[in-house]
Amino acid sequence: MPIRLELSPRFLLLFLTFLSGTKWSESARVFTIVNSCKQVIWPAITPGEDFNGGGFELKPGQSIVLNAPVGWSGRIWGRTGCTFDKTGTGTCETGSCGSTLKCSASGKPPASLAEFTLAALDFYDVSLVDGFNLPISVTPMNGRGNCSVAGCIADLRPRCPPELAVKSNGKVISCRSACDVFDRDEYCCRGVYGNSATCQPTYYSRIFKQACPTAYSYAYDDPTSIFTCTGTDYIISFCSSRKKPVCTNHDNKLICSDGSGSSGFPRSSGFKIMIGKLWLLLVFIGVVSCYV
Repeated sequence: MPIRLELSPRFLLLFLTFLSGTKWSESARVFTIVNSCKQVIWPAITPGEDFNGGGFELKPGQSIVLNAPVGWSGRIWGRTGCTFDKTGTGTCETGSCGSTLKCSASGKPPASLAEFTLAALDFYDVSLVDGFNLPISVTPMNGRGNCSVAGCIADLRPRCPPELAVKSNGKVISCRSACDVFDRDEYCCRGVYGNSATCQPTYYSRIFKQACPTAYSYAYDDPTSIFTCTGTDYIISFCSSRKKPVCTNHDNKLICSDGSGSSGFPRSSGFKIMIGKLWLLLVFIGVVSCYV
């Protein structure tokens, strides 16, 4: 009498995982930082131990790919108008973290910030609470969940109220926050205004919010400004546009926000190999169940 071998769904899943080489542990997040500006920028990251030391130069059109470990929590921003010598010592017009290329401290306001907390469920946002110096957006790729684009692709410098504007050679190079300029509790969400019930949008925060609906415009601007995603890569773009797709390299495949690139199962040899292995497994199960 034939002996029928029954394989549990859990065993099958483990076997398929073994065949495909999938890792069960949480993988690092891939961060692609892109300079779409017409000027050289110097991205800064804190803590920066896993990000090229926390600071580097990007010329127009350049990008860099970095890996962030799960558990990392920090911020990314852009610096402008920098001059550094061979030792990495220098100054910046905006976003300076002191006198070094590689940042170990937060940037000097005003600066547009991308903020992240990486865990089983990632939290991310773009904040203009400390002011604005560059358009910046965060696009999650390959993730699961809400995974919305966060950020500010509008350039607030031309529309910055004169009382908040920072100029160099007659040109507005950044826009300060009302808290930084006026140092009043209602603008800084402190004192009696230190909670979400009493700290409300102001004339100045509304200017920021109207231009950048998916960025923090003041401290308690949570409902429309903080986002979550699971197991995603991130593209941090400076001066990007809505029409131009952004791309990342994931598992040696180019994947873009408009669906182009070398992603997609039909073009993936890995997927074809996986199908072949699955077919062999099914044949094996059929043979075992019928003839053992």
